[in-house]
Amino acid sequence: MAWSIAQVARMSKVTSRTLRHYDEIGLLPPAWVGGNGYRYYEQEQLLRLQQILVMRELGLGLDAIKEIVRHGRDQAEVLRMHRGWLLAERDRFARLARTVTRTIEELEGGENVTSMDHWFEGFDSAKQAELTEEARQRWGAEQVDAANAHVRGKSKEWWQSQGRQWAEQVGTLVALIDAGHQPGDAEVLDALDGHYRWLCGYWTPNRESYTGLGDLYADDPRFRANFDRTDPRLAEFMRAAMAAYAQARL
Repeated sequence: MAWSIAQVARMSKVTSRTLRHYDEIGLLPPAWVGGNGYRYYEQEQLLRLQQILVMRELGLGLDAIKEIVRHGRDQAEVLRMHRGWLLAERDRFARLARTVTRTIEELEGGENVTSMDHWFEGFDSAKQAELTEEARQRWGAEQVDAANAHVRGKSKEWWQSQGRQWAEQVGTLVALIDAGHQPGDAEVLDALDGHYRWLCGYWTPNRESYTGLGDLYADDPRFRANFDRTDPRLAEFMRAAMAAYAQARL
Protein backbone atom coordinates (compact mmCIF):
# COMPACT_ATOMS: atom_id res chain seq x y z
CA MET A 1 0.00 0.00 0.00
CA ALA A 2 1.26 3.49 -0.84
CA TRP A 3 0.25 6.96 0.30
CA SER A 4 0.61 10.22 -1.61
CA ILE A 5 2.63 13.10 -0.20
CA ALA A 6 -0.62 14.92 0.59
CA GLN A 7 -1.93 11.94 2.54
CA VAL A 8 1.34 11.59 4.47
CA ALA A 9 1.33 15.31 5.26
CA ARG A 10 -2.21 15.05 6.58
CA MET A 11 -1.47 11.97 8.71
CA SER A 12 1.80 13.21 10.17
CA LYS A 13 0.98 16.95 10.50
CA VAL A 14 4.20 17.61 8.51
CA THR A 15 3.86 20.00 5.58
CA SER A 16 4.35 18.77 2.03
CA ARG A 17 7.08 21.39 1.69
CA THR A 18 9.00 19.81 4.58
CA LEU A 19 8.58 16.32 3.12
CA ARG A 20 9.95 17.56 -0.21
CA HIS A 21 12.91 19.10 1.60
CA TYR A 22 13.60 15.82 3.41
CA ASP A 23 13.69 14.16 -0.01
CA GLU A 24 16.01 16.82 -1.46
CA ILE A 25 18.59 16.38 1.32
CA GLY A 26 18.42 12.57 1.14
CA LEU A 27 16.82 12.14 4.54
CA LEU A 28 13.48 10.71 3.43
CA PRO A 29 13.22 9.78 -0.27
CA PRO A 30 9.78 8.54 -1.35
CA ALA A 31 9.26 4.92 -2.30
CA TRP A 32 8.62 6.05 -5.86
CA VAL A 33 7.56 9.03 -7.95
CA GLY A 34 4.55 8.77 -10.22
CA GLY A 35 4.35 9.86 -13.81
CA ASN A 36 2.58 12.99 -12.59
CA GLY A 37 5.65 13.89 -10.51
CA TYR A 38 3.91 13.18 -7.19
CA ARG A 39 5.85 11.43 -4.43
CA TYR A 40 4.43 8.23 -2.93
CA TYR A 41 5.40 6.63 0.38
CA GLU A 42 5.13 3.09 1.67
CA GLN A 43 5.34 1.59 5.16
CA GLU A 44 9.16 1.75 5.29
CA GLN A 45 9.14 5.48 4.58
CA LEU A 46 6.41 6.13 7.15
CA LEU A 47 8.46 4.30 9.76
CA ARG A 48 11.47 6.45 8.94
CA LEU A 49 9.32 9.58 9.16
CA GLN A 50 8.18 8.52 12.62
CA GLN A 51 11.83 8.14 13.65
CA ILE A 52 12.65 11.58 12.26
CA LEU A 53 9.77 13.22 14.10
CA VAL A 54 10.68 11.54 17.39
CA MET A 55 14.24 12.80 17.12
CA ARG A 56 13.06 16.29 16.18
CA GLU A 57 10.90 16.34 19.31
CA LEU A 58 13.99 15.40 21.32
CA GLY A 59 15.82 18.43 19.93
CA LEU A 60 18.16 16.81 17.39
CA GLY A 61 19.09 18.75 14.27
CA LEU A 62 18.66 17.36 10.77
CA ASP A 63 22.37 16.64 10.34
CA ALA A 64 22.41 14.50 13.48
CA ILE A 65 19.20 12.75 12.43
CA LYS A 66 20.67 11.92 9.02
CA GLU A 67 23.65 10.25 10.67
CA ILE A 68 21.38 8.12 12.85
CA VAL A 69 18.87 7.01 10.22
CA ARG A 70 21.61 6.28 7.69
CA HIS A 71 23.65 4.23 10.12
CA GLY A 72 22.08 1.03 8.88
CA ARG A 73 20.88 -0.20 12.27
CA ASP A 74 18.13 -2.74 12.62
CA GLN A 75 14.76 -0.96 12.73
CA ALA A 76 13.76 -2.62 16.00
CA GLU A 77 17.05 -1.53 17.56
CA VAL A 78 16.46 2.06 16.45
CA LEU A 79 12.94 1.99 17.88
CA ARG A 80 14.26 0.64 21.18
CA MET A 81 16.72 3.54 21.29
CA HIS A 82 13.92 6.02 20.61
CA ARG A 83 11.76 4.40 23.27
CA GLY A 84 14.60 4.82 25.76
CA TRP A 85 14.80 8.54 24.99
CA LEU A 86 11.04 8.95 25.34
CA LEU A 87 10.97 7.08 28.64
CA ALA A 88 13.75 9.31 29.95
CA GLU A 89 11.68 12.36 29.01
CA ARG A 90 8.61 10.79 30.64
CA ASP A 91 10.57 10.28 33.86
CA ARG A 92 11.78 13.88 33.79
CA PHE A 93 8.23 15.21 33.47
CA ALA A 94 7.07 12.81 36.18
CA ARG A 95 9.65 14.32 38.54
CA LEU A 96 8.37 17.80 37.73
CA ALA A 97 4.77 16.67 38.30
CA ARG A 98 5.68 15.23 41.72
CA THR A 99 7.39 18.49 42.66
CA VAL A 100 4.34 20.57 41.76
CA THR A 101 1.95 18.10 43.45
CA ARG A 102 3.93 18.23 46.70
CA THR A 103 3.93 22.03 46.63
CA ILE A 104 0.14 22.11 46.10
CA GLU A 105 -0.39 19.72 49.00
CA GLU A 106 1.77 21.82 51.31
CA LEU A 107 0.05 25.07 50.35
CA GLU A 108 -3.46 23.64 50.68
CA GLY A 109 -2.63 21.76 53.86
CA GLY A 110 -1.17 24.77 55.62
CA GLU A 111 2.04 22.95 56.48
CA ASN A 112 4.82 24.84 58.19
CA VAL A 113 7.45 24.57 55.46
CA THR A 114 10.96 24.73 56.89
CA SER A 115 12.88 23.91 53.71
CA MET A 116 12.14 25.02 50.15
CA ASP A 117 14.76 22.95 48.34
CA HIS A 118 12.29 20.30 47.21
CA TRP A 119 10.17 22.93 45.43
CA PHE A 120 12.78 22.97 42.69
CA GLU A 121 13.40 19.26 42.19
CA GLY A 122 13.36 18.25 38.53
CA PHE A 123 14.13 21.66 37.10
CA ASP A 124 17.22 21.69 34.89
CA SER A 125 18.71 24.90 36.25
CA ALA A 126 22.18 23.63 35.39
CA LYS A 127 21.32 23.69 31.68
CA GLN A 128 20.06 27.28 31.89
CA ALA A 129 23.20 28.28 33.75
CA GLU A 130 25.27 26.56 31.08
CA LEU A 131 23.55 28.49 28.29
CA THR A 132 24.03 31.77 30.13
CA GLU A 133 27.70 31.09 30.71
CA GLU A 134 28.20 30.16 27.04
CA ALA A 135 26.64 33.46 26.03
CA ARG A 136 28.84 35.38 28.48
CA GLN A 137 31.94 33.78 27.03
CA ARG A 138 30.82 34.30 23.44
CA TRP A 139 29.62 37.92 23.62
CA GLY A 140 31.03 39.21 26.89
CA ALA A 141 29.73 39.09 30.43
CA GLU A 142 28.82 42.78 30.49
CA GLN A 143 26.51 42.60 27.47
CA VAL A 144 24.83 39.35 28.53
CA ASP A 145 24.30 40.48 32.12
CA ALA A 146 22.88 43.79 30.89
CA ALA A 147 20.49 41.96 28.55
CA ASN A 148 19.34 39.67 31.36
CA ALA A 149 18.80 42.66 33.63
CA HIS A 150 16.75 44.35 30.90
CA VAL A 151 14.20 41.52 30.71
CA ARG A 152 14.14 40.54 34.38
CA GLY A 153 10.69 41.01 35.84
CA LYS A 154 8.96 41.66 32.51
CA SER A 155 5.26 40.86 32.40
CA LYS A 156 3.64 37.94 30.63
CA GLU A 157 2.09 40.39 28.16
CA TRP A 158 5.52 41.79 27.31
CA TRP A 159 6.92 38.33 26.60
CA GLN A 160 3.89 37.53 24.45
CA SER A 161 4.42 40.69 22.39
CA GLN A 162 8.07 39.74 21.89
CA GLY A 163 7.00 36.29 20.73
CA ARG A 164 4.57 37.78 18.23
CA GLN A 165 7.27 40.05 16.82
CA TRP A 166 9.65 37.12 16.42
CA ALA A 167 6.95 34.99 14.75
CA GLU A 168 6.17 37.79 12.29
CA GLN A 169 9.85 38.14 11.38
CA VAL A 170 10.23 34.41 10.84
CA GLY A 171 7.06 34.31 8.74
CA THR A 172 8.35 37.12 6.54
CA LEU A 173 11.64 35.30 5.96
CA VAL A 174 9.91 32.02 5.08
CA ALA A 175 7.72 33.89 2.58
CA LEU A 176 10.82 35.39 0.99
CA ILE A 177 12.40 31.94 0.72
CA ASP A 178 9.23 30.63 -0.92
CA ALA A 179 9.36 33.53 -3.39
CA GLY A 180 12.85 32.47 -4.47
CA HIS A 181 14.85 35.30 -2.89
CA GLN A 182 18.54 34.84 -2.12
CA PRO A 183 20.04 35.69 1.31
CA GLY A 184 21.75 38.85 0.03
CA ASP A 185 18.73 40.31 -1.78
CA ALA A 186 17.65 43.78 -0.71
CA GLU A 187 14.19 42.50 0.29
CA VAL A 188 15.79 39.99 2.66
CA LEU A 189 18.13 42.60 4.16
CA ASP A 190 15.15 44.92 4.67
CA ALA A 191 13.36 42.12 6.52
CA LEU A 192 16.41 41.59 8.71
CA ASP A 193 16.30 45.26 9.68
CA GLY A 194 13.33 44.28 11.84
CA HIS A 195 15.23 41.36 13.33
CA TYR A 196 18.22 43.54 14.11
CA ARG A 197 16.08 46.25 15.74
CA TRP A 198 14.30 43.56 17.76
CA LEU A 199 17.66 42.28 19.03
CA CYS A 200 18.70 45.81 19.94
CA GLY A 201 15.92 45.76 22.52
CA TYR A 202 18.13 43.32 24.43
CA TRP A 203 21.67 44.08 23.25
CA THR A 204 23.32 45.78 20.26
CA PRO A 205 25.21 43.33 18.01
CA ASN A 206 28.10 44.55 15.89
CA ARG A 207 29.14 43.06 12.55
CA GLU A 208 31.06 40.19 14.13
CA SER A 209 28.53 39.26 16.80
CA TYR A 210 25.53 39.44 14.42
CA THR A 211 27.32 37.11 12.01
CA GLY A 212 28.22 34.85 14.92
CA LEU A 213 24.60 34.73 16.02
CA GLY A 214 23.61 33.50 12.57
CA ASP A 215 26.22 30.74 12.88
CA LEU A 216 24.84 29.85 16.29
CA TYR A 217 21.30 29.58 14.92
CA ALA A 218 22.49 27.07 12.31
CA ASP A 219 25.21 25.15 14.18
CA ASP A 220 23.87 24.71 17.70
CA PRO A 221 21.38 21.79 17.76
CA ARG A 222 19.40 23.45 20.55
CA PHE A 223 18.62 26.41 18.28
CA ARG A 224 18.67 24.51 14.99
CA ALA A 225 15.89 22.18 16.10
CA ASN A 226 13.51 25.10 16.68
CA PHE A 227 14.21 26.58 13.24
CA ASP A 228 13.83 23.16 11.61
CA ARG A 229 10.38 22.77 13.17
CA THR A 230 9.31 25.97 11.41
CA ASP A 231 11.02 25.30 8.09
CA PRO A 232 14.07 23.08 7.48
CA ARG A 233 15.51 25.69 5.08
CA LEU A 234 15.35 28.52 7.57
CA ALA A 235 18.47 28.08 9.74
CA GLU A 236 20.94 28.01 6.84
CA PHE A 237 19.11 30.82 5.07
CA MET A 238 19.30 32.99 8.20
CA ARG A 239 22.99 32.21 8.62
CA ALA A 240 23.76 33.44 5.10
CA ALA A 241 21.33 36.37 5.28
CA MET A 242 22.65 37.60 8.64
CA ALA A 243 26.23 37.44 7.35
CA ALA A 244 25.19 39.45 4.28
CA TYR A 245 23.31 41.96 6.45
CA ALA A 246 26.33 42.39 8.73
CA GLN A 247 28.61 43.10 5.79
CA ALA A 248 26.21 45.48 4.08
CA ARG A 249 24.65 47.41 6.94
CA LEU A 250 26.73 47.11 10.12
